[in-house]
Amino acid sequence: MKHIFQQGNDPSRPTLLLLHGTGGTEQDLLPLAEKIDPEANILSVRGNVSENGMPRFFRRLGEGVFDEEDLIFRTKELDEFLDEAAQEHHFDRNNIVAVGYSNGANIAASLLFHYQHSLKAAILHHPMVPRRGIDLPDLSGKHVFIAAGSNDPICAPEESKDLKSLLEGANANVELMWENKGHQLTMNEVIAAEKWYKNI
Repeated sequence: MKHIFQQGNDPSRPTLLLLHGTGGTEQDLLPLAEKIDPEANILSVRGNVSENGMPRFFRRLGEGVFDEEDLIFRTKELDEFLDEAAQEHHFDRNNIVAVGYSNGANIAASLLFHYQHSLKAAILHHPMVPRRGIDLPDLSGKHVFIAAGSNDPICAPEESKDLKSLLEGANANVELMWENKGHQLTMNEVIAAEKWYKNI
């Protein structure tokens, strides 16, 4: 997978896995990583799917309607890429914190839903529930921060509430932050995510 890796100054810090939104690139979230943890490794990945020329992490059938088969395949692909990247770049595979926005947050949530040891923690900006009606792995010890917009036209508030419930049902520790905004990623969310990150 096309990606950027930047070695951090402190090998004990996590590797921040950056996952962009639809139409984004591996450059988009680099400023967020710098804000959240300037000492950490950065692994920023570009989605392997193209929708009318816009990079995404998995296909969709319509707005808010995921191609479930492709989601499962792409989640496995990303999990295997993380195994390879950890070997190639010499970082701790068990100490990855995902930072995802929109489509990137959805694939990060899907990693948690499908692979118990894929992530140590996740910061999810405007995510949806990746799949319903499946048994999640035991996510004890995992920490998840969800930032949601109460007026988000793409990701309904129920999605964020349901995702929190499903993750908590799998024993994850979840914090849900609301902004009286739409689908945009706000500086308030980033500041709240940074504060949360420092306490996990």
